[in-house]
Order: sequence, then C-alpha cells, then structure tokens
Amino acid sequence: MGVEEEYLLVDPVSRQLSPQADKVVAQAAGDLGDRVATEITRYQVEVPTDPHTCLTDLGNQLRATRNAVARAAARLGLRVISSGTPILGQLNPPPLSPGVRYAQSLAKFGALDHEQSVCACHIHVGVPDVATALQLSNHLRPWLPALLAMTANSPYWDGKDTGYAGWRTMTWGRWPVAGPPPYFESPTHFEDLLDRLVTSETLLDRGGLYWDIRPSHHVPTLEIRIADATPTVDDTLLLAGTVKGLAITAMAAIHNSQAAPCPQSEMLRAACWRAAPDGLSGKSINLDTGRLEPAAVHLGRLWNTALPAVATSDEQSLLHAAHMRLSSEGNGADRPRAAYRRRDSHTDVVDYLIETAAAVPDRHRPSEPGLDVPQ
Repeated sequence: MGVEEEYLLVDPVSRQLSPQADKVVAQAAGDLGDRVATEITRYQVEVPTDPHTCLTDLGNQLRATRNAVARAAARLGLRVISSGTPILGQLNPPPLSPGVRYAQSLAKFGALDHEQSVCACHIHVGVPDVATALQLSNHLRPWLPALLAMTANSPYWDGKDTGYAGWRTMTWGRWPVAGPPPYFESPTHFEDLLDRLVTSETLLDRGGLYWDIRPSHHVPTLEIRIADATPTVDDTLLLAGTVKGLAITAMAAIHNSQAAPCPQSEMLRAACWRAAPDGLSGKSINLDTGRLEPAAVHLGRLWNTALPAVATSDEQSLLHAAHMRLSSEGNGADRPRAAYRRRDSHTDVVDYLIETAAAVPDRHRPSEPGLDVPQ
C-alpha cells in the first residue's frame, strides 16, 4: 500500500491561504527529495509515501513527512493544514501552478479548475495487473459511501459552513468523469470506455479519470480517491487500514470466484451524495434495501468486514484505537466544527487544523490575546 497526502498552506497570522507552494516544496526537498511536489494551485503541496505492507511503518513515514513539510513551511513563516477544502482566503480564480498540463486543463475545462484548491488522501493498493485492479474495484465500489462518511473533512468553503460534511465531493462531482466508477465486465470494457472518453475529448488523457476508484495510469496500483485530506496521521492510518482490510477480503472473494455486488449506479451515486452532507451524524442509504439507516450502522458493517482481515494484532490494536476516537470525537468535519463553536470563529478552525496537521504540536504560531487553540 501507499498513500498520497495533500496539504494547504496558510499564513499563521491572517489564517488565509498562501500561494507559496513552490517555495515550500523547494525547502522540503532537502528532507523528502522528489517525493514532495506542487499541485494544480499554488496553495497546495502533495507528498506520496513509499509502498508499505505494515501500517506501523506507514504511520512512521507519514509522521516524518508531515513534520518535514511543516518545518519547511515554518522556515518561510507559513503553516500547513490538512483539510479537504480551504477555510479562509481563497481567490477565485486561484493562482495555478505552472505547467503545460495545468494550462491545457484550464483552457479546456475553464471554471472547473477554479475550485480545485481542494485536497484529498489517496490510498494505492498494489495489484499484479489491470484485470485484478478492475475486479477489486468492483468489490470495493459499494463501500464508497461508508468510506466517505468516515473521512469527510471539508465542511467549510471560503469562510462559510456549506452544510455538508464533505463539500469537496460536491466540487469533484462536476467533472465529466468523476464519482463512483462503473462496474467493469472485463479489461476490454475498461479500455474501450477509456478510448472513447479520450477520443471524444472528454478527457485530456488517461490521467484525467477522476473516478473515486481508478486503476493508476503510471504505477501498478488501484487508487482509492474518495477521502478528503485527513486531519491527523491517525485518521490517515484508519483509512489505509480499512482499505487494506477491505482489499484483503475482496481478493479472497476474487480468488474464490465470488461475484462482486453490483448496486445500481444511480443508487450508488445517491448514497455517496447522502454521505457527503450527513457524514457520520446522519443517515446512510442501504444499497441492498434502498432505505435509509443510521450512518453508524453502515459504518459498523464496514468495520466488521475490514478489521478481521487485517493480519497482525498490532495493526488491529492501532485501528481499534483510531476507530474508538472516531466514534467518540467524530470525523474530520465534526472536530473543526467543534473548534468553531467555541467562539464562532473560523480562525479557530484554522488554528485547530494547524495543530493537528503535523505529527508534533506547532509551537511557533504567533500568540494572540485570548486565542484558545483546541488541543
């Protein structure tokens, strides 16, 4: 498994976005080499991990990575937050990073690129071939709503509460090839569809598939893209471990020639939409019955499927602890909203996200009279 994390840069005084990603990447490259990179806007920094089989090792690298990016930002007087959407200070259109592909995207898709200062956490699962990747995608796609409810971390947009736990999902849904992937009958089905999408100029290229699950076009993995950027390393590990358990369970089913569930595409999309506003605190759509049920019930089925497949007791203990925190404190939308309610302050939300993004507390943020940062 591997993880790609994306972060936003903010000014610690104004708490607004800062378009200095290129400078932060140059600073962080001393620790992270060419793993650290810019993204489509100059507000964003992206860092992938190495491939791992052990969640503990993955967690160690994630902590080192976050600390390296936080240190690099601090040297420039900036801070890092891990949030699916910006909280304060987004320009529209945002400043885009230089590059031919970004320029081509802007020329083709126009204002769709103006709302791409959003950040995700992508989980890559190693696969031997495209055929296996597509079978695994078929088995995992019914779990997309539960994964979204668990990881939603984007309630705010430009200084306003959107009413959604996961607003980033709504911004991605506007793209022509986004949302839950189709059920693929075969690699030929996938390749034919991809060829048609490229030929019809719906996509720039194979990298423009923005489905919530997709075979990677450049590494031998299946990429699960449904999750917002997660507030903490523990949140990322909970997501990665859950995907690991689901993938192990699915691979066993594939080995035993068990067909993947195939919910109606319209209902799967509806269930993902329902998970975006409700997160963990509302209702979920049961894809078997089409009826609403408490989101906690849906998440319980996810957990009961994923956890037994995780191999070691250490990993199970790690995931259990993270899951208990999720159950008691809520997801990445619930916790920033709790920070906001302390003083009805969006700056407190940013401060909370600064504190939780790095693996060590931020001790360098300028003090401010009366500022009470949630711990």
